[in-house]
Amino acid sequence: MKETRKGMLLVISGPSGAGKGTLVSRLLEADPTFTFSVSVTTRARRENEIEDVHYHFISDAEYDKLLAEDAFLEHAGVHGHRYGTLKSEVYTRMENGQNVLLDIDPQGARTVMEKEKDCVSVFILPPSYHELKVRLHTRNTEDEEEIQRRLGNARGEIAQMDRYRYLIVNDTIELAWEKLAAIVRAEKQNSVRYLPEIDEN
Repeated sequence: MKETRKGMLLVISGPSGAGKGTLVSRLLEADPTFTFSVSVTTRARRENEIEDVHYHFISDAEYDKLLAEDAFLEHAGVHGHRYGTLKSEVYTRMENGQNVLLDIDPQGARTVMEKEKDCVSVFILPPSYHELKVRLHTRNTEDEEEIQRRLGNARGEIAQMDRYRYLIVNDTIELAWEKLAAIVRAEKQNSVRYLPEIDEN
């Protein structure tokens, strides 16, 4: 039997502090068929972030140049900074049969879902707003003003969760991971990207 697979575009999104990053890291470790699309951003690099691994950190001038060149699959202003997904990070890999993983904010995710109807969209939810606040404080990467801004944005983002194909409440990381892994396994067999040819004999 011959099998042909098209690349899957997996979009993982959700409010800041919901646990997207942990799930994304686990999927990339567990499944070598996925490659991570590194977004560009104009915000400053955090202490634990690595250039060209977590983000391509660029200047506003560089961002404007990419905009003028129509280089983005999606781009958005989020929490006072600009972010974007490069077409070059996505389409070439998918054409080569690779699965591409996007970890992007809900604003950018909506744009991708509108352009790429066959993408697999997953929204990660916190179990409560209180828990979301605790997680934002615990990770200790933003000041109080930024945390309040992200909490305020979270309500609007969660209100639009029905736009996504799948929803996962990240109550515990183990249960959330099991659900994400099950979604990925099922979508790999979806007929839009899995094309088996049955032998005559």
